[in-house]
Amino acid sequence: MTTFVDRVELHVAAGNGGHGCASVHREKFKPLGGPDGGNGGRGGDVILVVDQDVTTLLDYHHHPHRKATNGQPGAGDNREGKNGTDLILPVPDGTVVLDGNGEVLADMVGQGTRFVAGQGGRGGLGNAALSSARRKAPGFALLGEPGEGRDIVLELKTVADVALVGYPSAGKSSLISVLSAAKPKIADYPFTTLVPNLGVVTAGETVYTIADVPGLIPGASQGKGLGLEFLRHVERCEVLVHVLDTATLESDRDPVSDLDAIEEELGQYGGLGDRPRVVVLNKIDIPDGKDLADMIRPDLEARGYRVFEVSAVARQGLKELSYALAEIVATARAAKPVQEATRIVIRPKAVDDAGFTVTQEGEGFFRVRGEKPERWVRQTDFNNDEAVGYLADRLNRLGVEDALLKAGARAMDGVAIGPEDNAVVFDWEPTVSAGAEMLGRRGEDHRFEAPRPASQRRRDRDAARDEAQGEYDGFSPF
Repeated sequence: MTTFVDRVELHVAAGNGGHGCASVHREKFKPLGGPDGGNGGRGGDVILVVDQDVTTLLDYHHHPHRKATNGQPGAGDNREGKNGTDLILPVPDGTVVLDGNGEVLADMVGQGTRFVAGQGGRGGLGNAALSSARRKAPGFALLGEPGEGRDIVLELKTVADVALVGYPSAGKSSLISVLSAAKPKIADYPFTTLVPNLGVVTAGETVYTIADVPGLIPGASQGKGLGLEFLRHVERCEVLVHVLDTATLESDRDPVSDLDAIEEELGQYGGLGDRPRVVVLNKIDIPDGKDLADMIRPDLEARGYRVFEVSAVARQGLKELSYALAEIVATARAAKPVQEATRIVIRPKAVDDAGFTVTQEGEGFFRVRGEKPERWVRQTDFNNDEAVGYLADRLNRLGVEDALLKAGARAMDGVAIGPEDNAVVFDWEPTVSAGAEMLGRRGEDHRFEAPRPASQRRRDRDAARDEAQGEYDGFSPF
């Protein structure tokens, strides 16, 4: 049964925004008290948060689809819809978030680090919020926006100070079990360790973490064996410790060739050339192992390695190794620059950025792309003529009509707003502003106008009566 997962594909969907409400206030002696439709609630976000108590991505392996709750629609009497609840997803320290193309979206290191993987949709405005001096009684409201949905990949890179690397059965698990309180599975056959093990070591005043990285064999960086799956776990370490088996039973292997093979794989993986190396000659409790260690130690030291002879079983040489690693880790920590507070990078738009683009795609067909036009289209109820007219006004004020004219669009050309897989297509009429004027002042209702004086009402009534009488008699009074 799988107990450790360090890479998963996660399908996240934020909550949809609630629709706005179109309502008119009514009460006794005041049947038309004005628009009072409330706004819709915001959809919940999907947020990844680093949690030190989480060490694996196993839960997301079994349940890869996660969705936040939707916002509630608005209601009359200026009642706003309830916001959707954010979905908090805890992830281990050292989790890297990538998009479907492999681009890094976030590198999450440190307790409490947050990343919004899916943005909740905005709630639609009710007709009370849409009313103005010119639009006193809107008969429509805006729809809530759909929440952001996308596929992301989570990769766990173990956050450890020291990484133990070496061939299977070299004694890495045994070594980490005696240096720390970790209890990995230990046996004498290859590939005993199928998951990275993490332990905490205390050496004097220094406390550091040590990880056992399994599965490194020749060809690991190209996907052979388990190495490629676990090489990422050595990226964040400060020290690489080569654990060499001086008592191997395989006739075609020796500690020096094992070291060269692992270094070759680390070099092909890349990014680890600046990490200090330490060599541990393990299993010196076996006579042949001790003899071989004494034989190859001068050669390794001549290469510049610090060499330690240990026996995890007999617990020999462990104290010297532990304090030496603590010294290297302390030096590396001191050399690191002080971590600065998180900075927000602001990228202002260019002064000539209109907020949208118009491109021609074939004869008589144009496409409009931009955050605002696409958002406005999503918020429009196309079953309501007044809402469609409001959309036309907004697009006209943004300059979409002028841009279409400059691009060569003519009457009845096809215009699409949005991407190819989700666009609104219509036949363009180049007199959008004139059409808007012909529709009148949208949202105005004479029932909400101030009452006219009695004398003016009498004059209007007499004029209407005379006009009707003239038409009845077959002539016009004018």
